[in-house]
Amino acid sequence: MVASRRGSGSIVLPSGQTMAFHTRTHQEEDLPHATKKTMADHLRKYESLFTLTPQRMRMIVEAFKDTLELGLQKPKQIVPMIPTFVFGYPTAKEQGDFLALDLGGTNLRVCLVTLQGDGKFEMTQSKYRLTEEQKQDEGQKLFDFCAECLKTFIDTNYIDENGQTTLKEGEMLPLGFTFSYPCTQNRIDHGELIRWTKGFGAKNTEGRDVGEMFRKSLEKYNVPVVMTALINDTTGTLIASHYVNPRTKIAVIFGTGCNAAYMENVRDIEKIKDLGIDDKAQMAINCEWGAFDSFEHEHLPRTKYDATVDEQSNKPGEQAFEKLISGRYLGEILRLVICELIDEGVLFLGQNTYKLETPYCFETAFLSLMESDPTDELLMIIGIFTHFFAVETTLAERQFFRALATLIGRRAARLSACGIAAIVSRMNYLDEGCLVGADGSLYNKYPGFADRVHEGLVDIFGDKGRNIITHHAEDGSGVGSAVIAAMTKIRRDAGLYPNV
Repeated sequence: MVASRRGSGSIVLPSGQTMAFHTRTHQEEDLPHATKKTMADHLRKYESLFTLTPQRMRMIVEAFKDTLELGLQKPKQIVPMIPTFVFGYPTAKEQGDFLALDLGGTNLRVCLVTLQGDGKFEMTQSKYRLTEEQKQDEGQKLFDFCAECLKTFIDTNYIDENGQTTLKEGEMLPLGFTFSYPCTQNRIDHGELIRWTKGFGAKNTEGRDVGEMFRKSLEKYNVPVVMTALINDTTGTLIASHYVNPRTKIAVIFGTGCNAAYMENVRDIEKIKDLGIDDKAQMAINCEWGAFDSFEHEHLPRTKYDATVDEQSNKPGEQAFEKLISGRYLGEILRLVICELIDEGVLFLGQNTYKLETPYCFETAFLSLMESDPTDELLMIIGIFTHFFAVETTLAERQFFRALATLIGRRAARLSACGIAAIVSRMNYLDEGCLVGADGSLYNKYPGFADRVHEGLVDIFGDKGRNIITHHAEDGSGVGSAVIAAMTKIRRDAGLYPNV
């Protein structure tokens, strides 16, 4: 195909992918670059696409509240509002040694947590890397790997100076298993996987009891462990953060995935009425709110870039809220905007841009770096584009990229505030105020994310929004898991709700 006059064109590869290319049309040494005015014009367009007004945010909050309510009333809803069978908050008197196993998005982590009471604890941990193959292979193999790592950890940590095991004959160690994927539970040590998220796709697992699969692997490798509780990291974060600071009423995760948990009154969880649990009791709810507005796409402000991310994901239509917020997708949204401008001949004329054509090559960490670049010349952004993508940029382009990163990052934070506001409003926490334990790479590492969430809460609630304060959560998947294992052991020993 002949290159167009402006020096750019595209060809369809045998794989069916379209590859854009650009050729120089002039002999000058200088590469043609977009002018400052051109970039400013484009930025205005993206500002209108990615900006969330307070009025729109309040509409999203109302729709969110309705969705939360529906999930509590009926089973199998899009936002499933999963009862966790974690009853009430910890007393902070929980004590003892507990194991925690955390199957996260990138690592498998094994922890030995010593709860000392009064909100204090000590922890030893090991991490094991998960490969992409393991995430997509047979589900049972994944749990076999978990059991093997757990056995290695126990063999390493439960020995005396002579290398002899410190475990008594037949002793079984209590374990909290943090399995941070949506499961329906009808008791605390079982869980049926609804669907994989965070890029996992292990076969023959969805629709099955992952607790049972894990027990099978524990038996296979003779691991001296009894799984006391199967929990979600967000539920763990709620319990761990409350264990350390009792003003914490909500937990949120903003990382590879996004989710929230809070303590609901059992009388308002219509769908578990038949279990005979006291109406006065409280139970932690794992919202799985990443699925908000999935399939219908009625409430969230999706752009065509968001639609592309969704269509090309491994779960089209699903996890609509998560795809606008999670660290897994923000870099990809920005990459799609850049690619569109390349195809329109606005950016990188005469330069080879094939490195930017790879989906997910633009990491969300790059957005963090771009936003926090302290130099006048934006040297960090020069570094990203030359080192990773072998393209040269002008200052006007770099300022545009930074502004675009800000728009996408700010939208994610403000949408996150909408989710928090829905729970605050539902539970009437606004007047007395509460702490929100927040965790995840986006919250912890993205510059200004927490401030933008707080800004969003004030835009939704007015000045009273300042009563809702996010803080760095305690380690939910380690400490939280151990505290829940302890709480469950105490509850079961007391004969309280033994059937769940």
